[in-house]
Amino acid sequence: MNLKSRIDNLASKFVAWRQHLHAHPELAFEEKETAAFIAGKLREFGLEVHEGIGGTGVVGVLRQGNGPMVGLRADIDALPIVEATGLSYASQTKGKMHACGHDGHTAMLLGAARVLSERPPENGSIAFIFQPAEENEGGGKAMVEDGLFRDFPAASVYGMHNWPGLPAGQFAVHAGPVMAAFDTFEAIVEGQGSHGAMPHQGIDPIAVSAQLYQAWQLIVSRNVSPTDAAVISVTQIHAGDTWNVVPNAVTMRGTVRTLRPETRDLIEARMAERADLISRAFGARAHFRYQRRYPATINTAAEAETARLTAAETAQSAVLTDLAPSMASEDFSYMLQEKPGAYIWIGNGPAEDGHNLHSPRYDFNDTILPIGVEYWTRLAHRVLSA
Repeated sequence: MNLKSRIDNLASKFVAWRQHLHAHPELAFEEKETAAFIAGKLREFGLEVHEGIGGTGVVGVLRQGNGPMVGLRADIDALPIVEATGLSYASQTKGKMHACGHDGHTAMLLGAARVLSERPPENGSIAFIFQPAEENEGGGKAMVEDGLFRDFPAASVYGMHNWPGLPAGQFAVHAGPVMAAFDTFEAIVEGQGSHGAMPHQGIDPIAVSAQLYQAWQLIVSRNVSPTDAAVISVTQIHAGDTWNVVPNAVTMRGTVRTLRPETRDLIEARMAERADLISRAFGARAHFRYQRRYPATINTAAEAETARLTAAETAQSAVLTDLAPSMASEDFSYMLQEKPGAYIWIGNGPAEDGHNLHSPRYDFNDTILPIGVEYWTRLAHRVLSA
């Protein structure tokens, strides 16, 4: 039986696994039942299973000969969202939902583990990496720091995410940046409160924060190259308690997204500098804090080409290579800082009627499960036969 036929025969199992996971979502570092489900399946397939890596991460290992190891990664956590799909397999836990397709990612990698356990590579090992806490909490970093690549010394590592808006089953591969770095900031501008009718008797931190907001936006438009991509978004402004009092302080918070490490460095330095200088120019003072969260997700050229060739073989159609990177972020970036690799997108179909990632009406497209399983299977064979 050829590979596609075998995968098609197993497709109903992949769907059942995915819908089970969808009905039982768990948040970052809480994925105990999810991890137990994954570990149980891997043991059924005869794989070596390691649990509790980076908290609730699971790694299944398929060993064949003394060849190199490749890492294949899926994320397993859900989001704190109240589901509004009305599906028969909708979340059974109120306030938690698989609204980003991690249920599908997990099912596809489990499917690949099942198929590869029957059709292993001739000489080499595969680490099936099921990572917790991708959503905001850095589970990829936690796994790396817990010795992921010390204990499973993969020569390269690969990831995949479903992408609404791309035709179902269409692949997109980037050579270079795929997803942006994710950073957060907070600026507390301290002035001097006064009566709203007598602002000259104080130092208005709201007026200062307005100047600071504009100055930060000029970093993107006048300091970052027009051919580079960067975003500074102020998402919170908190100040004052009543109608007729100028407050003592304003708190501004938000996020920064960049694709290049050099741009990240530039923006952090310029934001801090302008917070200080502008506040002092108006007689106020600023307390600025910048936190680097996820690095940019940057594919290495050789591994991106390996992924492209495999995707083309799987889909038997052209692979998109000219899509702009996304300014959203992904903690697979921590793994790519340690190992060469590639992170690709697989189309989930039209993004209509609010069915985008992180929407309460989002649902993974089960028709692409066999395509993802085939991609992972072919990729493992291609990498380990090189």
